[in-house]
Amino acid sequence: MFKGIGNIASLMKQARTMGPRMQEQMEQLKTIQVCGVSGGGMVKVHADGGGQILRIEIDPVLEEKKDLEMIRDLLPAAINDALEKQQQLRMEAMQAVTEDLPIPGNMQDMLKQLMGEADEEIG
Repeated sequence: MFKGIGNIASLMKQARTMGPRMQEQMEQLKTIQVCGVSGGGMVKVHADGGGQILRIEIDPVLEEKKDLEMIRDLLPAAINDALEKQQQLRMEAMQAVTEDLPIPGNMQDMLKQLMGEADEEIG
């Protein structure tokens, strides 16, 4: 009858160590950079793993032509590409933190959805 209590206690102990590990992972993500690209490299957006946009590069040809319409089209695509790469880094960090926990497969899917929804609300 009380056999499962030991498993729950073990799970709770592991969960308590998860907070500091997650914080450490998030700090480490801020040191990693990703680059979102669009237009075959005509626009590049550099971001860190924490979701901050660091730098935008626009091909000099676009600047010389002053092709604002093209830039307006390419910039959101490059930003979205950078944010997708950043989100992938965050998912990998979350998996690294939770890999020791005995989380069922459907719970992993719920975590992925949660992380995705949280990122969408922030952005």
